[in-house]
Amino acid sequence: MDFAYTPEQNQLRKTIRDFAEAEIRPHVMEWDESQHFPVDVFRELGRIGVLGAVFPEDLGGSGYTYVDYTILMEELARVDPSIALSAAAHISLCTNHIYLAGSRDQKERYVPKLASGEWIGCWSLTEPEAGSDAAGTRTQAVLDGETWVLNGGKTFTTNAHVADVCVAMAVTDRAASSHGISAFILETGTPGFRAGKKENKLGMRCSPTGEVLFTDCRLPASQLCGKRGEGFVDSLRILDGGRISIAALAVGIAQGAYEAALKYSKQRKQFGRFISEFQAIQNKLADMATEIDAARLLTLRAAWLKDQGKSVNKQSAMAKLYASESAVRVANEALQIHGGYGFIKDFPVEKFYRDVKLCTIGEGTSEIQRLVIARQLLKSGC
Repeated sequence: MDFAYTPEQNQLRKTIRDFAEAEIRPHVMEWDESQHFPVDVFRELGRIGVLGAVFPEDLGGSGYTYVDYTILMEELARVDPSIALSAAAHISLCTNHIYLAGSRDQKERYVPKLASGEWIGCWSLTEPEAGSDAAGTRTQAVLDGETWVLNGGKTFTTNAHVADVCVAMAVTDRAASSHGISAFILETGTPGFRAGKKENKLGMRCSPTGEVLFTDCRLPASQLCGKRGEGFVDSLRILDGGRISIAALAVGIAQGAYEAALKYSKQRKQFGRFISEFQAIQNKLADMATEIDAARLLTLRAAWLKDQGKSVNKQSAMAKLYASESAVRVANEALQIHGGYGFIKDFPVEKFYRDVKLCTIGEGTSEIQRLVIARQLLKSGC
């Protein structure tokens, strides 16, 4: 058992941190206030290997491990969780679905362009009436000769308004329930496919979230991704990896909030002393640092197991559950250490506090994670 990062992983962390500090941090509040998604900066993530993280080099990827991937996500989220969220949706959901379930032709057509950042991806599963109950999907795809015709709509799709490629789920056999949902690959410009309402969110504001709509959207049969009727089953596999990315994102938010609070506590004076000298503040910092380490270790365990080809259904859910909920607590304490200054936008903890809550909701709520964990515990007896 080795708890040390390799020299290559330490260099990877430094590379991503340097990029985030130079290219992202100076603009964080500007992008948040204007809800501006920096397409050029995002595409630059492709150039430095982030967007191709877990995909093989023969498809234009970086060939990184999932442990490497957690480093990338943590470093991005430590500076701007919004950019990390868009990257996670692009990598873990859209590109990964095509990579894991797509045909060889589909992989060769889409993965290199997504990995390089030439194209931006989104992934659409959730609907207004089908959130945690994804099997309640209403969007329908009907086969008309050699063409699929899609009608319906999705909501809460990250990158909806900037994506060049969308992987979307639709019902192809209503009687088969969850085994009657298929996945389709759509490209921007396909007649009948468009982005709808863009959501005005509490946090993660520079990461665009919104609807994608299908109105008599006709797709050739070749755009079916994976086997007919297995789109939802494939989605569950995709989410196992996606939850690792959200856990790492949550760790990054917590780390960023903790660092801001630690720095502030060494600068702020009350009653003639730096507040870092007060035991109450020291207790908060100690608890925050401990929770971050625990969340990071759970996340790394899930990532390591995935790299070994093991099932991570329980472990990724545990990592996502604990990392997201502990990050909420850390962000809350970081704001409390700042006092009134934590409530204004001149200090970064205000944004971390708003951003972090999504981690307990997106890619399966905390309640759903507990269901996933409990099922595995009852099945295995341990």
